[in-house]
Amino acid sequence: MISYIRGELAAIEKDKIIVDVGGVGYGIYMPEQSMDRLPRTGEEVKIHTYLNVREDAMQLFGFLAREDLEIFKLVIGVSGIGPKGGLNILSQLPADSLRFAVISGDVKAICAAPGIGKKTAEKLIIELKDKLDIEDILNRDAKEESSEYGEIAAGAGELQAEAVQALVALGYGSAESLKAVRQVNLEHATVENVLKEALKKML
Repeated sequence: MISYIRGELAAIEKDKIIVDVGGVGYGIYMPEQSMDRLPRTGEEVKIHTYLNVREDAMQLFGFLAREDLEIFKLVIGVSGIGPKGGLNILSQLPADSLRFAVISGDVKAICAAPGIGKKTAEKLIIELKDKLDIEDILNRDAKEESSEYGEIAAGAGELQAEAVQALVALGYGSAESLKAVRQVNLEHATVENVLKEALKKML
């Protein structure tokens, strides 16, 4: 098993990158969301990888963050979704947005990925819903914000999660709701304040 590859980013192609490690070029398929955050060619990269072995080929799938690799593994663990399908989903939805789409039951957001139909999206939601926690994501964001900007109130993740759920109940998509809520300053915030500020960003 190849857990990660560190080397020089030799080339960026349509759906994969080439990483040069000691003179050997590794082709690694990546979602568009990850490829958009790559450094320039010639610079060093570390890619967390999943090795898919088939009868006719061995393929590497990679991600810049270990958390993204973990969600990819959960996705391809769902019957009917292979590595290419998982890559399509994560190209359409960033890992955190996918987590919330699953938790909120947003079939439409998942179906936007190429090759993913309604039944497959529903199956993904059913199988992964109990394995994901939106508050973990939001609390992680709050901790990162706290280290950068100062103390953030405890329970910020729960507060944000409530605001996101309220926006989804109002008819907004899970991904856009999550994005808007994460942009709101949490200092001295209440659910109502976060909701109001998030709505302003969405209008």
